[in-house]
Amino acid sequence: MKLIKDRREWGDVLDFWFPEGRLPHVDAQMHSAHWFWRMRGGAHGEIVARFSSLTEQAAKGARNHWALNPLGRLALIVVLDQFSRSVWRDSARAYAQDVHALALVTEGFSNGHYSSLETPYFKVVYGLPLGHCEGPDHLRRLDLLIGLRAEIAAEAPIPIRPIYASLLDQARAVRKVIAEFGRHPHRNAVLDRTSTADEERYIARGEFPHVKAFDNVGGGRGVVICGRPLICKR
Repeated sequence: MKLIKDRREWGDVLDFWFPEGRLPHVDAQMHSAHWFWRMRGGAHGEIVARFSSLTEQAAKGARNHWALNPLGRLALIVVLDQFSRSVWRDSARAYAQDVHALALVTEGFSNGHYSSLETPYFKVVYGLPLGHCEGPDHLRRLDLLIGLRAEIAAEAPIPIRPIYASLLDQARAVRKVIAEFGRHPHRNAVLDRTSTADEERYIARGEFPHVKAFDNVGGGRGVVICGRPLICKR
């Protein structure tokens, strides 16, 4: 009975975060819109309304057993790495789960869970903590992320390959930021960190890789996802 409940819970997370379903061959325009929705904050309000309690429980370790299953692990990564940024938006707690999410990713590389994922979008989302989690090995992890995204882009179905090329470019852009600053400067205010003069100039430009990711692939403005118009807010 508990396994059924767990599968239903993590299934709800995956069905929400991946409206495409679980097939690699998807409509390119709609798939681009889904990525725009995921990456640019369009899901924020619904995450808070539907998944706040689950995110709180996961942050306390109450869903760690999901990681015994490849899809459960992916869902837990989504909750800790993505939903936490909405539930605790503009709070340091939004990033407090990054180390846990990264540990799930690392373990999943060694136990075969990552390689068992069926779609390019599952694999990209799975790897997000490699770039999100700050730390002394950040550049090494970003090099790994760039390699993974290059593989994903090369293997993606041709109609959606430009989307994954854009995600590869994004990872490279993030690496440049970390190489220059050693951290994500746009988090400084929330984390009560003092910005350097160079970081202040970077922040003032507002050209953050996570915001610019889909500027060149059409975005998703005007597209309806899950019965709701796509709204960009980050």
